Amino acid sequence: MAAVILTVTNNSGGGQPVSMANARAVAGICKQHHILFVLDCCRIAENAYFVRHNEPECAHLSYREIAQEMFSLADAAVMSIKKDGLVNMGGFLALRDHNLSNACTNLLIITEGFATYGGLSGRDMEAIAVGLEEVFEADYLHYRIRSTAYLGERIRERGIPVIFPIGGHAVYVDAQGLYPHIPPHQFPGQALVCELYQVGGIRSVEVGSVMFGKYDADGGFVPAPQELVRLALPRRVYTQSHLDYVIEVFEEIVRRKADTRGYRIVYEPPFLRHFTAQFAPI
Repeated sequence: MAAVILTVTNNSGGGQPVSMANARAVAGICKQHHILFVLDCCRIAENAYFVRHNEPECAHLSYREIAQEMFSLADAAVMSIKKDGLVNMGGFLALRDHNLSNACTNLLIITEGFATYGGLSGRDMEAIAVGLEEVFEADYLHYRIRSTAYLGERIRERGIPVIFPIGGHAVYVDAQGLYPHIPPHQFPGQALVCELYQVGGIRSVEVGSVMFGKYDADGGFVPAPQELVRLALPRRVYTQSHLDYVIEVFEEIVRRKADTRGYRIVYEPPFLRHFTAQFAPI
């Protein structure tokens, strides 16, 4: 069965929001061609924040109402609860089609076992229920979005190229712009990831040619369109002083950028290279 998955917000493209008009247009195309429309809604509350503050026709709606409107367009929804569920583990799949829901339930039993055999505890499910309520609170969303913007705007002022405007859940650094002397096949994003950890103990993730680069039929390397590094912010964890520390680390990154070198892959699996590949400095 074919399906179209719309991710709100856009995780690999800078955490940018999906407009209500865009969601309606995608839903219309899917309905016209009888294709399942699936909403990947792990950051739907953050997306609702941007919709309300950037789309005049939605300004009178609450964040919850905006999310409900977007859900109403979809045939199905998947969610990693670790994002806008405000918890440490879990997820869900929601389906309108009863037959498809039964088929998924049966597949779960065949491959993983009955739902009560494992999975989330009652305590975890209760935490999810609370988190899905709290995530739409206006004060929480404002603090969340502004904290991320604070980090992005401050490192941008210090000469760090970032995707701008800043998205909701993360700051995306343009590693190729920061390290123009490191070619894509030497993975400038991975170089920045390693620098951040070595200089300041900051964990980040490459979203560039390690993740999306490919090999052509002759074995030549085809780089990704962008060489990004994602600085994702956990919810209700960091204070402004934590973010100020990250900014100070980036000041040191800038000071030593001319001496930073790329990396080569010494091991990679056949699929999903970015999870388990091993590197050596050049």
